[in-house]
Amino acid sequence: MTNPKWPEKDRKEQGPLIRKVDQNNNFMKPTHTERQGQFLAYIHQYSIVNGCAPAEADMQRFFQNTPPSVHSMVLTLERRGFIQRVPGQARSITLIVSPESLPKLKPVQLRRFRPRQT
Repeated sequence: MTNPKWPEKDRKEQGPLIRKVDQNNNFMKPTHTERQGQFLAYIHQYSIVNGCAPAEADMQRFFQNTPPSVHSMVLTLERRGFIQRVPGQARSITLIVSPESLPKLKPVQLRRFRPRQT
């Protein structure tokens, strides 16, 4: 599947997704980074508490990130096979990884606005 907005050379510069192999030469599930793990843990916890998947706006508020940053993370999680979603459909994120493999969700420190001192 190609995206017409991204030229072929840009996709190649990102490099291939490296897949680990176990002792029996079977492909292992890719591991997630600490930040990806926090997003996955949030999606899982939000779904338990609210009975539906979070919207990207919910993740923006929790992680105090910009909309492009959160959307980029969602696309990365989908591309790496950690979640599934229906593009254009609200709250359609579902976890593919087992909840037992997720890290504990850490509280996010509030960012306070500090006016410049002149």
